[in-house]
Amino acid sequence: MDQEYQNILVPVDGSKEAELALERAIFVAKRNGAHVDVLNVIDTRAMAYNFAGMSDGSIAYQLVDKSKEYLTKLLKEAKEKNDFDNMDIHIRLGNPKTIISFDFIHDHHNDMIMIGASGLSRMQRAVMGSVTSYVKRNAPVDVLVVRTAVDKA
Repeated sequence: MDQEYQNILVPVDGSKEAELALERAIFVAKRNGAHVDVLNVIDTRAMAYNFAGMSDGSIAYQLVDKSKEYLTKLLKEAKEKNDFDNMDIHIRLGNPKTIISFDFIHDHHNDMIMIGASGLSRMQRAVMGSVTSYVKRNAPVDVLVVRTAVDKA
């Protein structure tokens, strides 16, 4: 019996790998009649590290605005390129590892996470750890790590 997922979470961070995961999620969602939640988590730990605690709050607002622009672009592309609109976009602030693995899926009842192989550079992974590795080890739902594009042929 094939598993039919109904509510797929796709965390995105602007990386090519994350966008491949979104492409795969749309493909699976169209086949199953599923819903896709696209989530961008603004890492508050990185903000504190990069700005050495000197942020007045306006940086967070700017990051949220940029995130909205990016997610809206992804939503528009999904409608135009894939004729898919059963998708919602979300922004959260905090630790991406715990938000993706626990908080978001608890709030939105996702039954699968499709995540890109890695959106971080080697140095970022060494300092902060891989979000993908954490999610696949700890999430209480199925996790598919996407490494390749959907073959549309």
